[in-house]
Amino acid sequence: MMSDNIQTVTVLSTTTWTPNLFSFTVSRPDSFKFTAGQFVRLGVNPSQLKYYQQTDASDETADTALNEDVFRAYSIVSSPFDEVIEFFSIVIPDGAFTSQLQHLQVGDELLLNTMPFGFLTLARYQKPLPKDLWLLATGTGLAPFLSMLQDLKTWEDYEHIVLAYSARSLDELAYVEKIESLQEDFGTLVDNPAKLIFIPIVTREPVEGALSERLPKLLLEGTLQARAGIALDIDSTHVMLCGNPDMVEDTKEALKTLGLIMNRRGEGNIAVENYW
Repeated sequence: MMSDNIQTVTVLSTTTWTPNLFSFTVSRPDSFKFTAGQFVRLGVNPSQLKYYQQTDASDETADTALNEDVFRAYSIVSSPFDEVIEFFSIVIPDGAFTSQLQHLQVGDELLLNTMPFGFLTLARYQKPLPKDLWLLATGTGLAPFLSMLQDLKTWEDYEHIVLAYSARSLDELAYVEKIESLQEDFGTLVDNPAKLIFIPIVTREPVEGALSERLPKLLLEGTLQARAGIALDIDSTHVMLCGNPDMVEDTKEALKTLGLIMNRRGEGNIAVENYW
């Protein structure tokens, strides 16, 4: 029997960034509310996807499609005020969930658990007071930060926002056009908005204008701070990390080496979310 929290949503669009990275939007139930930075559990029944239903009956692929609901946690890309919900996904070849989602087509139905989770939200910061916000992401860990940057309160509360986004190759650096339009699209809607400083990082090929080292090294050597033009200060800095666990762990340790402290019970600089 289906939980009261689970609602059916319809796929409205899909975007392929690379063979292993894609985004998609779904319809938003009227009752669904979340805070920027939170995630939800999303479900798919592979046998119900058009991809399998359109497969020739003689093709054994159609017969082997899993006929059960598979749920995974996903951070939300879209603003808490958007009419649709957007997600950013990596394809894990043998993953029961993402290997199916890559077949999504407009009109497919998914299951949304409307109970949001997660504490990677700006409300967790009570001290220090908001001044400089650093958002450090790898891969699909960008998602919660895009949501925050489409919330006007973020632009009102901070003086500077540094978004450092690391990918292995230039084509994996998704959403760059959107990021570059955020200041105009959202910053112009509030008085005295934060200044957004976007720092792209590409680690496995040289890209003009992008840094090339891993985030922990960039921080320890001061390269990231120099590019941003802002120091990391225990009394004025909020830092959020989201992405692969190695990055999160190593960057957290680098920040602690630089004198910042973990955010606990509302106090401290560093907040993290392991993304898988």
